[in-house]
Parts: sequence; structure tokens; C-alpha cells
Amino acid sequence: MHVFSPERANALIPVLTPLVEQLWEKRRELAIRLLESDPALRAARSVPARRPARRFTDLKAEVVHLINRIEAYGCVVKDIDLGLLDFPSIREGRPIYLCWKAGEAQLTHWHGTDESFMDRKPLET
Repeated sequence: MHVFSPERANALIPVLTPLVEQLWEKRRELAIRLLESDPALRAARSVPARRPARRFTDLKAEVVHLINRIEAYGCVVKDIDLGLLDFPSIREGRPIYLCWKAGEAQLTHWHGTDESFMDRKPLET
């Protein structure tokens, strides 16, 4: 298991940001394809059935591949929709997660391993 300092985690943010954005794009594409294939929605809109341009399994595989690429750096994808990534770390001798949310310029919060995003605390405290 990787153990990150705030500096080491922050150095990865420029690398991970485009991967999170690609993950969002593939997940959005998968959701659209699923909605387009829903027979109830097609019937309600009188849309003829058509074969999706990309198969669901291919899109799901791309989503999983992106998650694996992100986690290969040693962090954990906690929430795809919010773009939450946790970085294992140590604080005052106990394991914690450094917590980053897509859109934040840098990592500035942490939470216990048994806590969630809602329990985030500033690194400065």
C-alpha cells in the first residue's frame, strides 16, 4: 500500500484530473446508452429501436479500466459522480485518508479511515 504525504498526493492531482474527467465522460456515455436502450422510454417517445453505436460491455470495461488506472497510482476512487479520491496516509501515528474532490486546486482535507467525505477536516488542524 502506498502511503502519501500531502505534497506527494498534490503532485499527482494534475495527472489524475484528466483521468477523472475521462471517467466522467465514459460514465455519462454509458448512462445515455442505457437510457436510449430502455424500451419503456423508447415507447413513450415513439423512438424506433436502434443498435447503440457502442456496446454496454465495452463502455463498462472502459469505466473499469479508468478506475484501475487511477487506483494504480495508489489512491482509492471513492465516488465517481463527485470525483472523490482518497490517498492513504498516516496522521499522528494512525492511518487516515487524504481526501481530494475533483475541481479542488489541491488536496487540503483528510478524514479517518472509518469516516467519509462528510467528515473531512482541514489539513491545517
